[in-house]
Amino acid sequence: MRAAAHLGLRPRVFERRYVYRTRHLLRLRKPRAAQCHFLKDEGCALHPAKPMQCRAFPFWPETVASPAAWRELRDYCPGVGKGKQLPIAGVLRCANQMREAYPGMYTPATRSGPR
Repeated sequence: MRAAAHLGLRPRVFERRYVYRTRHLLRLRKPRAAQCHFLKDEGCALHPAKPMQCRAFPFWPETVASPAAWRELRDYCPGVGKGKQLPIAGVLRCANQMREAYPGMYTPATRSGPR
């Protein structure tokens, strides 16, 4: 597990502290008072070893497919709508990488949105 190694932790210790398992997935826990354990004022503490859910954010299939979801995301993510606009092909490629990484959560790339 790259994130564990980046932090100098054994994978089991990293998982116990920061991960929850669902039936088919491992996902990062969301702390109560923040969006992420690793998002600091100076940036992402896991940047060189980010898991797919972080690398793809905010271009997850469910946010890319829904204007309402994108507006909601904009309300709590300070980076949305800032900076240079990205080409739609790159945004869709990122959403499709998320679909491929978590096939149990998403329909194939020919369709949009979560299952």
